Amino acid sequence: MTLPSLFIPHGGGPCFFMDPNGGPPDPMWQPMERYLASRIATLPERPKAILLISGHWEEDQVTVHAGDGQPLLFDYYGFPEHTYHLRWDAPGAPDVAMRAKALIEGAGFPVGVERERGWDHGVFIPLKVMVPGADIPLVQLSLRKDLDPADHIAIGRALAPLRDEGVLIVGSGMSFHNLRVRGPQAVAPSEEWDAALVDAVTDADPARRADRVAAWDSLPHAHFAHPREEHLLPLMVALGAGGDDAAVCDYRDQVMGWAVSGFRFG
Repeated sequence: MTLPSLFIPHGGGPCFFMDPNGGPPDPMWQPMERYLASRIATLPERPKAILLISGHWEEDQVTVHAGDGQPLLFDYYGFPEHTYHLRWDAPGAPDVAMRAKALIEGAGFPVGVERERGWDHGVFIPLKVMVPGADIPLVQLSLRKDLDPADHIAIGRALAPLRDEGVLIVGSGMSFHNLRVRGPQAVAPSEEWDAALVDAVTDADPARRADRVAAWDSLPHAHFAHPREEHLLPLMVALGAGGDDAAVCDYRDQVMGWAVSGFRFG
């Protein structure tokens, strides 16, 4: 059975876990939390592993984390003390990591391997919501520092066979990510950007879809939405992994004045 590939929003810092007593997040974040919490139940079968690409890890060449589980990397700042003691103790999946490495290398891209880097908050914050039992093994894949959109789509395309092998491919980022603008000033341009992005991502022609999304910086307000595009590039990998399958926008909401979307391929 073929699993889809996903592009999910991972929120802002530890936004879903701000209550020290484990209570619900701020109402602004609750629709996103519900969306993330429902993802596994929407799949045709429970994944044997997750391969996740986070907007918070970049290397000179795409790099796969091949450790057997990792500590968490608390790469956010200025949040309550308890958010630096969160736990998400999923095992790694070194066999899936090596399979991913071989697939990407087969597409002509060099691949690095590391086993010690902690899982950043683009990993453990959304997955703590999606897989609270931490019982699905995880592989993390880095972005490449040059952030070339076409190459990241090609890297995703190379990973597509994993979808038939029980692996859920997840791009974790934000469809809008400009920390310098929040509130009313962000609403109109982010809505226009988001509408154009959704139209490109959900184009029914897979080749045209890939070309349009690779040319993301030609869309309205592109560099307002992403002064630097590292939070958008996980979408490229998820889109590539989706191949010719239909793409849908299965989440849309507004947080901090930003229009934010999530996508499913297949």
